[in-house]
Amino acid sequence: MSEQLKATGPASYFPSIEKKYGQPIDHWIKLVKQHKCLKHMELVSWLKSEHGMGHGHANAIVAYCLAQQK
Repeated sequence: MSEQLKATGPASYFPSIEKKYGQPIDHWIKLVKQHKCLKHMELVSWLKSEHGMGHGHANAIVAYCLAQQK
């Protein structure tokens, strides 16, 4: 993949998240958006406890979602 097309930041985790958890990123983004009353680390903890997600993957999804809200 060329450097211009390579994902950076939280989005760089998306391919491995999709592969490991078997759901497209849109699935996880929709879930996080349904819990928008929670703070960043609360969302990370929720993804970890309810969906068995690792900390780095959960953090990447939450950071991406919250950045999109700005």
